[in-house]
Amino acid sequence: MRIGELSRRTGVAVPTIKYYVREGLLPAGRLTSPNQADYDETHERRLRLVRGLIEVGGLSVSAVREVLAAVEDTDRPVHKVLGSAHESLTPPHAVGGAELAGAREAVAALVARRGWQAAPDSAAGEALAGALATLRGLGHGGFEEVLDAYADACERIAAADLTYVGRAPDVERLVEGVVVGTVIGDAVLSAMRRLAHADASARRYGAADD
Repeated sequence: MRIGELSRRTGVAVPTIKYYVREGLLPAGRLTSPNQADYDETHERRLRLVRGLIEVGGLSVSAVREVLAAVEDTDRPVHKVLGSAHESLTPPHAVGGAELAGAREAVAALVARRGWQAAPDSAAGEALAGALATLRGLGHGGFEEVLDAYADACERIAAADLTYVGRAPDVERLVEGVVVGTVIGDAVLSAMRRLAHADASARRYGAADD
């Protein structure tokens, strides 16, 4: 297909497609003349992935480049590749101060208590510690009392995620599924959490039509 057809199929403007090609997020099409190139279903699929990561997941172009590198690194063990993908997707925390050391201890205690095979000082662990440190700084350190309830829900979600992506026919699709599930799944989870909050608030504090 020509680039115009690729644009119509995906809803991505032609200049944006060309930008993604220049940035290495999308492979170049097969040249059929000095000014024409053909694209196929693999380009369409990759373009939809890039668009979802940027527009829904809110990732930067450089972050998407790192994620795609993890997706394409199929020579490494699956667990290691998934770990690299998750590391790329987790934003760094930007919290310091006296609260951070205690928050890191809380994360390490949570990981040990749950028996999780995860490093407390990983990108995700540091992001959690940063969030807890912020809560402590705001006087909401008591929020940590509900961490195990959150962990219960997250364990079920993680199991459901891996059951879903485990249907993938190959490692590349598996890693891609985890990446998409992490980024787009976070958006789904956040939206569903707000819907559940609205329902719980209505049930506890008033009628649904108030």
